[in-house]
Amino acid sequence: MSLVRRHLFAALFLTLVPGVASSNIAEIPRLDGEIKVDGVLSGAEWSGALRLVLHIETDPAENEPAPVKTTAFLIEDGESLYVAFAADDPDPDVIRAYLRDRDTAWSDDYVGIILDTYNDERRAFEFYANPLGVQMDKTRDDTASGHSSDINDSWDAIWESAGSINDEGYIVEMRIPLSQLRFPDIDGKKTWGYDLVRVYPRDRTHELSNHIKDRNRSCYLCQIGKLEGLEGSRPSRDIEIVPTLTASKNDTTEDPSLDPMQSGDADVEAGLTARWGVTPDLTANITINPDFSQVESDVAQLDVNNRFALFYPEKRPFFLEGADYFTTPIDAVFTRNVASPDFGGKLTGKKGENTFGAFAAQDAETNLLFPGLYSSDTETLEQSNTAFVGRYSRGFADTSSIGALVTTREGDDYHNYVGGLDARWKLNDQHSLEFQHLQSDTAYPEATALEFEQPLETFSGHATFLAYKYDSRDWFGGVDYDDRGSGFRADSGFVGQVGLKRAVGRFGRVIYGSGDSWWHRIRTSLRVERAVDEEGELAEQKWTYRFGIGGPMQSWFQVALVDATEREEGVLYDLNQLRAYVGVQPTSGLQFSILAVVGDQIDYSNDRLGKKRSIEPDISWNLSRNLLLRLRGVYSELETQGGEKIFDASLADARLTWQFNLRSFLRLTVQYQDIERDPDLYLDEEFAREQEIGRQLLYSYKLNPQTVFFLGYSDNHVNDDSLDDLTISDRTWFMKIGYAWTP
Repeated sequence: MSLVRRHLFAALFLTLVPGVASSNIAEIPRLDGEIKVDGVLSGAEWSGALRLVLHIETDPAENEPAPVKTTAFLIEDGESLYVAFAADDPDPDVIRAYLRDRDTAWSDDYVGIILDTYNDERRAFEFYANPLGVQMDKTRDDTASGHSSDINDSWDAIWESAGSINDEGYIVEMRIPLSQLRFPDIDGKKTWGYDLVRVYPRDRTHELSNHIKDRNRSCYLCQIGKLEGLEGSRPSRDIEIVPTLTASKNDTTEDPSLDPMQSGDADVEAGLTARWGVTPDLTANITINPDFSQVESDVAQLDVNNRFALFYPEKRPFFLEGADYFTTPIDAVFTRNVASPDFGGKLTGKKGENTFGAFAAQDAETNLLFPGLYSSDTETLEQSNTAFVGRYSRGFADTSSIGALVTTREGDDYHNYVGGLDARWKLNDQHSLEFQHLQSDTAYPEATALEFEQPLETFSGHATFLAYKYDSRDWFGGVDYDDRGSGFRADSGFVGQVGLKRAVGRFGRVIYGSGDSWWHRIRTSLRVERAVDEEGELAEQKWTYRFGIGGPMQSWFQVALVDATEREEGVLYDLNQLRAYVGVQPTSGLQFSILAVVGDQIDYSNDRLGKKRSIEPDISWNLSRNLLLRLRGVYSELETQGGEKIFDASLADARLTWQFNLRSFLRLTVQYQDIERDPDLYLDEEFAREQEIGRQLLYSYKLNPQTVFFLGYSDNHVNDDSLDDLTISDRTWFMKIGYAWTP
């Protein structure tokens, strides 16, 4: 479709199509009766509902007629919002729908609604379901920086959904209790921002909506429609109380080569977590004697020839709720540092243009990350600490904001205080500025400071971030400046490198294909970065050229050329690398991607230049509607410039899941790591071979995100030069029950 025809089409839709008029306000009616959420669209139940058609394809086509028909129905009863979708399909046999755990059906067909309940075009709640009713929900933050995701799918609400596939396509019904949403307490009708979405994945992934999206505007919530109604509805001051019971037994040995396994005692603990809507604008979360352990195994990562600590994402529900309230450009808040607390409390809220959050925890352990210019170390102190994080942000002028952050951790002979200001100024739809400055004050116990070569007295430091960002339909770019003093510590966050000043420039172009072309998008960019230490000496310089193209079978191919200079132990090394990535979904239920890297790599253990080759495959395969196999792997090898192999390392993470129904699954996880080295090529003594295998069998039942039952077993086996074969090092049995009670 030509540019002229596309704009004519958009103009016609804006003026002629019901629900997409220039006012763009839809009136939602009040339900007179009941609706049973069962995936069957009864005409009698939905007869009085607002009916809207998702008639526009917004991606990859740009505001063109939708290739399939989708009708949405909306109605409310004062306590819940009901949404239904009738998604027609010319070939229902190829609808992509599998039984999965919640928040994991993003590669399926699905439909959903986005709700900007404060109508301020800043934050929104999103609810989706696939054709079988598998739930996915998340929050969106349109004020987030380019360094942090604006989508948080860790948020979980308690709501109902059901779906069914029929001869014409599929039906999805939803009931969203208003108690799960935050919105202003005002008299009369409410006005919310809203959008309706259908994702239709075939050879391409088509995104359909009832609203036009202008790609020349870098905001999303500023372009959605308005929903009016819900007269008399009040935000709930609901109380949710979740008692938990956790039982575990852990057998372990400190040295598998010398000591036999020691049988641990069974440990049974009761805990309590509560959520209370103190006011319509303020929510409190309190937990006493909580089980903050995560149930699912982390995705395995290969820890070889790395200088900096590995990052593992947060998975614990208490910290995931409202996590976006504490997000800033500098990663000053990383809740996995709260390791084993006895108590936790959190307050989050929004009042007008003001958004605020705070949490505190009494932690029995103290996790520390010691950052440096060229490497970082970690340590866990067997001593308690009290942690506090406070965040405030005030919005102004569309999606601009100014805010403040404070974090503290205190223990015996230890403290870390961090505080500062941040701001985001949206100049217009394409240009924005961002700023953050933090100051820290830190003191470590003397023994810890000596062991990790940290200052013996109290010391301070700073971190400053500045950014300009440009984002339009066809072009994007920006400039960042990051200054982190060598004395800066963010012990409540994840800052692994300090003592440098880094400048980054980005510039790129996006080209869109036509409807009949085999490709739909090309993205090419240049990134230049330069980092110097506090004396102005070059630490790193890098030029990265990227070219990516999206093609058939939902494929994406990208190649990157890296030309870098990097300092290690006072020596500057010239590095050149080629990185190639391809991802494809050739058929329903099967996804495959692979990342390959070849080129120069510094051997950090031995201070020399080497040659690297690595490959990282990732396969997700639904063997049936219930059975999912997920395989991730890494193979990496490093050679000297003369061709001698320094090491080769491989890692595999395999997960086989049988999803019984929407609520329960059984998952077997096997993680294997094998590292072989040539000890003669190392400056320090190293094992010639290290192996590790971990296994976990987990049964999960979730009536809702809080009413859960978990039962599992896990063990680990290790092998190195001191052992004859793989030997068990620990094993654990565990069980957890949680019940959400809403009086």
